[in-house]
Amino acid sequence: MPRYPFMQVDAFTDQPLQGNACAIIFDADPLDDAARLAIAREMNLSETAFVITPAQADFGARYFTPAEEIPLAGHPTIATIYALIDSGRLKLTGEVTHITLELKVGPIPIEIRAQAGLVQQIIMSQKQPQFLCQYDPAEVMPAFGLTPADLLPGAVIQTVSTGTPQLMIPVKSHDALRRIQLNVPFYAALRAAGDWFSPHLFCTQGATPQGQTFARHFGLPPDTMEDPFTGSATGGMAAYLWHYGLIEQPRFIAEQGHWMQRPGQAWVEVVGPPDAIETVRIGGKAIAVLRGEMVL
Repeated sequence: MPRYPFMQVDAFTDQPLQGNACAIIFDADPLDDAARLAIAREMNLSETAFVITPAQADFGARYFTPAEEIPLAGHPTIATIYALIDSGRLKLTGEVTHITLELKVGPIPIEIRAQAGLVQQIIMSQKQPQFLCQYDPAEVMPAFGLTPADLLPGAVIQTVSTGTPQLMIPVKSHDALRRIQLNVPFYAALRAAGDWFSPHLFCTQGATPQGQTFARHFGLPPDTMEDPFTGSATGGMAAYLWHYGLIEQPRFIAEQGHWMQRPGQAWVEVVGPPDAIETVRIGGKAIAVLRGEMVL
């Protein structure tokens, strides 16, 4: 029977069973998309990564949720790079190692910072942000059990993509985030008519004194109902905040997952002026929690 080595890594944390978990399947070239989707359903995580031979980069990967492929994602990128290092497939070249990772959206730069051979931070540079459709708060907020009054005053609801389109919904406070109750039929209809993959609701107040933002991120079965930490959406959020002047500095700490008992943190840097952002850099830590072999 075909056998595929795999790992499970918790990303955006250095503590096991925190942050966001991702399964990484190595040597996945023989698997077609249907098999990868079936494995993602088996793993039953928000995303599963498949390491493949790249066409024009140092390494290649594809990311699947239990429902579909996603072109770019943050926590699978952090987890995949960590797994490649941990398994000996990627050799560090010093305190800073630069590689490229080929995803469905194309190659992206990766920076790995290490001390004494131990990974301290993995940083991905996401695609140049695109600011897409805007939406009427009266049509969007009821999907989350909220009203337009919960929206950050003067803010717009807009799809932003740094590789995967996410719906950006800035709210006033932690109180609004805590009151979210997903209206599944309303949400499903809204998503079907929209130009986005999933929604990111956030406020400019961290969960801890270190954080500057806190967020919640939602999906529909068979995908995860709520994601502990979403790196691609954090990139879109950072671009949104900088573009609309809602943060004073382009570097900050984003937090997510604390209310799910899976706290995560990301280092964030927006590169470029607010009206001409070049990229968003998202950095995080990771830790391995499972090593094994799939027998198919």
